[in-house]
Amino acid sequence: MPSFPARFAVACLLLLVAGYQVRARSQSAPAVTSPREHFGSAIGDDYFLASYAQFEDYWTTIDAESERVRLVPIGSTTEGRTQWMAVVSSPDNLARLDRYRDIARRLALGDGLSYEEARLMAAEGKAIVCIAGGLHADEALGAQQLIELVYELARSDDPETLRVLRDVIVLVVHANPDGHALVADWYMRERDPRRRTLDGLPRLYQLYAGHDLNRDFYLVSQRETENISRVLYRDWFPQVVYDHHQPGPEGTVMYAPPFNGPFNYVLDPLVPAGVELFGAAMHARFAAERKAGVTMRGGSTYTMWWNGGLRTTAYFHNQIGLLTETIGGPTPGAIPFVAARQRPGVDLPAPIAPGPWRFRQSVDYSLTANRAVLDAASRYRETLLQDVYRMASTAIAQGGRDSWPVSPPGDPASRDLANRVPRAYVLPADQPDFPTAAKFVGSLLKSGVTVHRATAPFVAGGRRYPADSFVVRTAQAFRAHVLDMFEPQVHPDERPAPGLAPTPPYDIAGWTLALQMGVKFDRIRDAVSGPFERIEGAIPPRGVIGVGAAPAGYLLAHHQNDAFVVVNRLLAAGERVWWPVDRTIGGSAGTGAMYVAATPRAAAIIERAAAELGVSAVGVPAPPRGAALQIRPVRIGLWDRYGGAATSGWIRWILERFEFPFELVYARTLDAGSLADRFDVLVLPDEAVPARGRQPDLAAEYLAMSGTLSRERTLPRLRAFVEDGGTLVAIGDATGFVSAIGAPVTPAPTARIADRAEGPLPASQFFIPGSVLRVRVDNTVPLAYGFERDVDVMFDHSPAFAFEPGTRRTRRVAWFDDAPLRSGWARGQEHLSGAAAVVDGNVGAGRLVLFGPEITFRGQPHGTFKFLFNAIHLARAVAVETPD
Repeated sequence: MPSFPARFAVACLLLLVAGYQVRARSQSAPAVTSPREHFGSAIGDDYFLASYAQFEDYWTTIDAESERVRLVPIGSTTEGRTQWMAVVSSPDNLARLDRYRDIARRLALGDGLSYEEARLMAAEGKAIVCIAGGLHADEALGAQQLIELVYELARSDDPETLRVLRDVIVLVVHANPDGHALVADWYMRERDPRRRTLDGLPRLYQLYAGHDLNRDFYLVSQRETENISRVLYRDWFPQVVYDHHQPGPEGTVMYAPPFNGPFNYVLDPLVPAGVELFGAAMHARFAAERKAGVTMRGGSTYTMWWNGGLRTTAYFHNQIGLLTETIGGPTPGAIPFVAARQRPGVDLPAPIAPGPWRFRQSVDYSLTANRAVLDAASRYRETLLQDVYRMASTAIAQGGRDSWPVSPPGDPASRDLANRVPRAYVLPADQPDFPTAAKFVGSLLKSGVTVHRATAPFVAGGRRYPADSFVVRTAQAFRAHVLDMFEPQVHPDERPAPGLAPTPPYDIAGWTLALQMGVKFDRIRDAVSGPFERIEGAIPPRGVIGVGAAPAGYLLAHHQNDAFVVVNRLLAAGERVWWPVDRTIGGSAGTGAMYVAATPRAAAIIERAAAELGVSAVGVPAPPRGAALQIRPVRIGLWDRYGGAATSGWIRWILERFEFPFELVYARTLDAGSLADRFDVLVLPDEAVPARGRQPDLAAEYLAMSGTLSRERTLPRLRAFVEDGGTLVAIGDATGFVSAIGAPVTPAPTARIADRAEGPLPASQFFIPGSVLRVRVDNTVPLAYGFERDVDVMFDHSPAFAFEPGTRRTRRVAWFDDAPLRSGWARGQEHLSGAAAVVDGNVGAGRLVLFGPEITFRGQPHGTFKFLFNAIHLARAVAVETPD
């Protein structure tokens, strides 16, 4: 018998097909300027992209001309542009917008409503649908079709449009203005249309994240993701979130929902059911309009497991998240012949013949998908609103009673009281790096999660907690997101058949943000109450400076990430800083301290950091005795390339946030040599490896960014840099490129795993996609100062190193134990046992530092940032007998 989703989709398909009618244009359509009239070209014309400045101007014009459109700024972008959202609905709805927003908010949050009150609100309310485009700016269709969508909704008077405007409030969100400005201006720079191309962008289309902008929706570190998250989870609470992307799978036009499995276990079942409903609406409309070539499910790799994207984080907020991937661009192209795509099947009901393809056809497919979503939202308006309340009230109820996580079948411990899903999480205020815990809580708040702070000491779970501790209850509407940020993900061990390689997850398998950020929290499995206040708005820092009479200096806990901000400010001001070798100095954590000599300027810098960042310091009457490392200013070079690399962009973002001065370095500079005259430390992120393929011909202004790394040209210069006293830091795959410089290590899957000399284990035996693993750390060596003995790291098919104890001049700083998996999926993880994760080696007068795990992964793993920070500061550290 067909599954429930299949039967549900078929029923919806029949209903929607039966209800379609041809849209007829009214002769009395409102007078609205068309894109062609405004731009001189229509949206979808060959060789044309409207720029972001033109886009802003046009939406301002539509806002003035149409009583159906209200233009709303939702914040500033990374580069300082205004990010716009067009709110489109009937004039009557726009006049009562505050009321409908309040209904959506109260239903989405549960908000103490009875079922009858919720039913009445759902009957009164309007469906809210967010349609976003342009997040990946080189996928030019996403932003351009938004222009046409608003125009169509502003001018059309056919019955379907009027019904949609009556029942639905449409939020049309431009997701990446900075990227749009770069891409469109780049494409249109050529006067000859046939020379225009989207290829060869000189830098990332979002300053730091690039493509990873759509990986930032739970950390919420970038301005664009913060603006959109505010719309989705704090201001408007749409029931449906639809994100346009490109390209479609080869041999098709578009990929549209429903998606593949698995879907995340913490999601309410109404979420995947809702995705099925809207997927059916899309495919039914494409079939009715005879638009072939739209595939689903197994037609590509998309799932509902991962959190972090615009449409996926919505799932964890009880919203129906939709994604389409569509072919086409302003330069005419073609649908290639793919034999497997030419036969109808359950994932591709209507194949499309190969042949020429124009951008306007892609725009038309996008508009059809938009229309299908809006039509379904209109038809199921009341049901959508009721379902949002059902999901919220269920989440609140589940968080207030005993429940158990999904566990392997037959697990005898699965119903043990000790394994209950927590009722709350407590983040103690006395943990070693409380400012980072506050940043984690800030990410939760930006995602709409309710967080409380203790105004006085309290007891929970048999432990006493200090005032200012954070309390996150799971009895709240966004419970799924709370659990997903605190608890490990347990990805199923998916394989197409026994003995075959696993089916890779879409994106990553595990990401638990609390683990990545290294924050301390306790699971409270019973009801918790106390002197709590709900946090509204930003979290004010509460750093403490303990000062006696006339201190000789100050101790900063090395465990605090933001202590490095203080150190960098002190060094920039000419002040002196030391790291005592004795790790017991500065507190009981045993992770060490930094010592700063007391001067009026140093005191002012520390006081400012306490007020701005929450950093704590302790004044001491005398300098700590014993050996120390004096820290000095460092000249930092960070590798990048023409076109940009996201792994470099994230490190750039991190260095700027923690106030490390640095310079971007390209292959051309590295190949020129004499690097030690210019830099003390060079940082090579994961993507810093030799590239294949022809390099583009660059204009003179970009020549300094040209070139690629090579073993023949670049490695000898890097070796000379290290031998001359420089520090070379390599992360992820870059370690394989530079390890030949002199570190006596080899890749663990070759030399370590199961004594296989012939090569790495196959994926059927060893497979660890993006997951959180735990490593043991030797925190007695300077590279690991500030760490505890166990640290969680992000491992994404990362390298590990075979390391023989006793190797001269090279140290194994961190390594894997037998079962390191903390969150995600690690098939064959036992093979990592004993392999090194972090290696610190001396080569000539300098050092080579290798980080196998992704210690800066998408700006998320704050818990491992200190590895990078320590490596940088050690580049010019000088050993002294005692601070003077």
